[in-house]
Amino acid sequence: MRKRVITILALLLAVGATAQQTNGTYSFLRTTNSARVAALGGLPLPVYDNDIQLATFNPATIGEGMNNKMGLSYVDYYTDINFATLQYAHTFNSIGSYAATVQYHNYGHFDETSESGVVTGEFGCSDFSVNIGWGRQLTPNWNIGAAVKYAGIQYESYSAGALAVDVAGMYHSNSGWTFSLNARNIGTQLFNNINSSRDPLPFSIDFGASRKLEHLPVTVMLWYDDIQHWNKLMMTPTYIEQHTNPITGQLEEEGKVAQFIRNAACHLVIGGELTLGKNIVLRSAFDYGQRYAMDVPKERTLVGFSAGLAVKIKMFEISYARSRRSVVMSPNYLTITMDLNKF
Repeated sequence: MRKRVITILALLLAVGATAQQTNGTYSFLRTTNSARVAALGGLPLPVYDNDIQLATFNPATIGEGMNNKMGLSYVDYYTDINFATLQYAHTFNSIGSYAATVQYHNYGHFDETSESGVVTGEFGCSDFSVNIGWGRQLTPNWNIGAAVKYAGIQYESYSAGALAVDVAGMYHSNSGWTFSLNARNIGTQLFNNINSSRDPLPFSIDFGASRKLEHLPVTVMLWYDDIQHWNKLMMTPTYIEQHTNPITGQLEEEGKVAQFIRNAACHLVIGGELTLGKNIVLRSAFDYGQRYAMDVPKERTLVGFSAGLAVKIKMFEISYARSRRSVVMSPNYLTITMDLNKF
């Protein structure tokens, strides 16, 4: 059994050598609609606690404890851009547990004009995905999961579609640590009548670790994202401001060691959960890579920070999160999960 699990995890990394490495047209596949995931940095959570919110990004979290649970999510993203998600999980005794997810991203309506600028109507733009995930616990220490998804794009009368799979493995150590390795969005575009290009999918390999502290109601989490893509450095406004010589006005190149440290930091996300009693959970995370890419110079901002909370009321759990993605954009996330077995 141990050899089988190690082989599966090794395949996750092997796939990364040949898979796509871009965001582009299908970047919405990397956008979470879950309030819990958003509050904790927006990456696959290395936690196994039967929360259906985790199933879309990390199929290894799917298990028997999710049976007959449902989740509804809504995101007030920016201006009239909003997202919605519906999830449901069910366990079949002979073949494992499954979770189905439907995500819809609405980008609003736009004026349709003639060549002379006369408004002739309006049109909408939207993305959607349908995801079927499977998970199974192999041993008390090992979980695996996989998902297949269809991604669709509809911009006015133009459309595109793609097919992708996710694979994941999770290990629970005897010392209390949980480790998760995920390969997401392995696939190809099926058709595209928007333009003649063949757009790749936003492939990524992400590693996460978590541990619940023994004497405190705190779970700490750490992620290293985009393992397949090392260089995340770019000439951001903040970088230029910090490395421009005030006397000569020349941009001074950062040292090799400093570049290595900054690049590694751009892959790291740290977060945690604090449980207050039986019914309240506080969450927060910091993504240095997001802050590095989207912050502005000479301003004190919270870019890269995210936070949220959850309240449990009988068979319901209501989660809220706010994530500071840039200086002008802080999406609001709301998720309601319910255990239908308790109705």
